[in-house]
Amino acid sequence: MSIVADQVRRLDARIDRVSLVPLTHAQDQDVELQTVDGATASALASPRLNELLGIVKALSSGSVSGAHLSSARIQRLLRQSGLAEELSVEHLEAKSHYETDVEWLLVGKATVQTYGLLMSTLLDQIVPLSDDIWYWDEVLSSYPYSFAYTVQTSPLRMWRWSKEVYLDSVDRFQRLYRDELTAQASETDDLLSTQTDGSGAGRKTRRLQALYPSLSRHWRQFYGIVRQSVAERSIADIQRKILSRVDIGRSEARSKQKRLRRLRELTATGLGVLLDEGLNFGITEDTHSDEWKGLLERSVALMDMILQSVLFLDLSVSEFEDKVFAGVEEDPELSVHTEDAHPAERPAVLARRLLGLLEQGLPNHRAAVEDLAREHGRPSWLVRYWLPAAALLVSSSTILRILVIKQDDIINWIRNFGTTVRDFWFNWVVEPVRKVIGTIRHDANSEIAIMSRDSLKADRDSLERMVVEFAIDNPDIAVGSSSITELEIGEIRSKVKEGDVTPVLKAYEKDLRRPLVGAIRGDLVRSLLIQVQKTKVDLEVAISGIDALLKSQELVFGFVGLTPGVLVSIGVFQYLRTLFGSRKGMRQGRRIRRSVRVLRRIDRILSEATTSQNNIISYRDHGLLVCEVHVLRGLAHGVLPGDIEKEFIEDLDELANLKGIQVQMKALERIRWAYAEWLSKMK
Repeated sequence: MSIVADQVRRLDARIDRVSLVPLTHAQDQDVELQTVDGATASALASPRLNELLGIVKALSSGSVSGAHLSSARIQRLLRQSGLAEELSVEHLEAKSHYETDVEWLLVGKATVQTYGLLMSTLLDQIVPLSDDIWYWDEVLSSYPYSFAYTVQTSPLRMWRWSKEVYLDSVDRFQRLYRDELTAQASETDDLLSTQTDGSGAGRKTRRLQALYPSLSRHWRQFYGIVRQSVAERSIADIQRKILSRVDIGRSEARSKQKRLRRLRELTATGLGVLLDEGLNFGITEDTHSDEWKGLLERSVALMDMILQSVLFLDLSVSEFEDKVFAGVEEDPELSVHTEDAHPAERPAVLARRLLGLLEQGLPNHRAAVEDLAREHGRPSWLVRYWLPAAALLVSSSTILRILVIKQDDIINWIRNFGTTVRDFWFNWVVEPVRKVIGTIRHDANSEIAIMSRDSLKADRDSLERMVVEFAIDNPDIAVGSSSITELEIGEIRSKVKEGDVTPVLKAYEKDLRRPLVGAIRGDLVRSLLIQVQKTKVDLEVAISGIDALLKSQELVFGFVGLTPGVLVSIGVFQYLRTLFGSRKGMRQGRRIRRSVRVLRRIDRILSEATTSQNNIISYRDHGLLVCEVHVLRGLAHGVLPGDIEKEFIEDLDELANLKGIQVQMKALERIRWAYAEWLSKMK
């Protein structure tokens, strides 16, 4: 709910309190009770009163879905009530006081809705003005920006200068031509009067030849006037002689910014006056008093004067305030200045004035402010981007030719890009996911293996057979006797499984004493080959341990292989989502950053505010403060949780109300520390 909606509902409730109670009482207390009851019943049963009450209900804030009714609906309801029509004195005197009270209630409701409409209009105008002022600050704060603005507006500046020269030259030429034509006409008349030729056609021909000089002479005269006008302007325009083109552009930007600042100040002052003085019932809510009716008239006059005076940019803030209040005091349509008017006609006068305000005042004001903002605001997009657009237009043929020449390369690049994306998706995302799923399900085909599962067993059995056969062939070396038993063979087998090949090593040590003899006649070569097999088995045992370790961490390695593809996919998806899809996070972060900036501006307004003797800020500062609070309420919606947002709105209302600058500064400080948790997120 906006600040406008809160204000309209508050004022609508006050209108109900000050107007509905007199409606239920008779004004003439000396009449007998039965007569009063009969008159009351007759008056309340009239169709006219029922129609007015229906319109009053339609104008109430409870029937409004938004902040206020639209201008067209308010006008339609006022016309439907018939209050804008001129009535005769007999018809006015025939009205009951109940009908008059309902009419006052109706125009009071319409005044509140118009008040909300005007308040919303002023608020909506201040925010864009602040954006345009910031644009000029950016232009003036940087020399490159000033140069860019000068280049952007140079065609407009040249067009205005050429137009001035042309209009001045045409004006001079027309004056010269009229003077010359008058003189020649006088000379021709004198010449023709002395001639004796009686032919009328001959006289007419000579008269035409005398009156109209040749076209070439006219052109030479006009060209000379144009050159003279250009020379005079070059001499008279000392600014162009002293300042550079960029300085002229900066001067123009500074002038426009000054006008926008003044328009913003006057609009904020008008908003502050409207909030502080418009429909300010105060404590005068005596239900038997007519003071609230006079306050309605003054409020409508105040709205009218604000709309008329806010566009006078030559006025200072104090002069604007004096003009508005003086205009309200001297307003000829106030009832204090029209004592001869019939009391029953006062609601009709106020209704007609509201209709004029809605039909002409507000539309004319909006159009005038839009014209001023268009004249002094940031240049249009055509002015800002004509240079790159012109460069693009000039180079469009070259770009098109390059595209045609490189058509096949571009198509191949697009096709290769699509193939790369597809291969990346299947090879680095889909396939690793499938492997991870297979590992979780203990799929034998997905197990990590450095060596085959039966390789170690075959090599170990082969080593066992080699050692046993060597021991059988050499029992004296293996067991120290001429024969070997089955028990000893079994013992050798068990030792080989544990890695002990002592019989082979004994033969190796024996033959190593005489290597050549051992190689030729002994078992040196055989023992060496058995040791090679032993080394192979040891290596496979080590590899088997590593293989077991990898199998125990197979799921970890699966996720490690999946991570790069997933991270790249998530990054691309987030980028595309940010670029083309929902930008809720960015918008929320931008809202919070703007909220902090708005709080800074509120602090500056309160720190630099001009206060009265009772520590109340001025109308201008109050208007600017309400505008910033209005923006802050809109930014807080959707960022703060529901219950926190209600407390935040309460603190903002206390910040915007005129309870003294100390109370407002404390409210601002409370907002800073109480909601710092939400204002510090996503900055």
